[in-house]
Amino acid sequence: MLDSVPSFTRLVVELAKFPGIGQKTATRLAFFLLRQPAAEAEALAAAIRELKERIGFCSVCFHVTESDPCPLCLDPGRDESLLCVVEEPQDLVAIERSRSFQGRYHVLHGALSPLDGIGPEELRVAELLTRLRPGKVQEVLVATNFSVEGEATALYLARLIRPLGIRVTRPAHGIPLGSDLEFIDEATVNRAVEGRRDF
Repeated sequence: MLDSVPSFTRLVVELAKFPGIGQKTATRLAFFLLRQPAAEAEALAAAIRELKERIGFCSVCFHVTESDPCPLCLDPGRDESLLCVVEEPQDLVAIERSRSFQGRYHVLHGALSPLDGIGPEELRVAELLTRLRPGKVQEVLVATNFSVEGEATALYLARLIRPLGIRVTRPAHGIPLGSDLEFIDEATVNRAVEGRRDF
């Protein structure tokens, strides 16, 4: 019945592309949007357009930003000797929310996954090594996810970084194996960052 309404069907198809959104949830969201005033739908469309037009990646840390370099890279109050490496921008946000880390960041935009064709060349590994060469960084906290891919990425990075004479650490207790940082509560992330250990 709804297949005969092409604009509704198209919206459901587009919404179902979001992570964690299946066909049923996409249909519920489409009905919700249909019931909203036109101004609400326009505001959502404008926010999506703005997102695509204004937001890019920082040329230093590769976090999402509207200005380049990003505010985190420009903040003079952050410790330049401490660098936290994360897989995705949402992992950086999770650590920032915990208020446990006052250093700088580097976003890899993924993790090593040979089966999916993701090697070091597909990640921001070369840029990370370039950032480490001037010698300001004394410790790298490798905060990749505690998944098979995240652990493999952490081991790979540790092998590259240790010969540079830089301490390599990993978040400590509190984060279960196989979990993603973005879904962990702030207190647990805080404990894990503060209790980091040599890796």
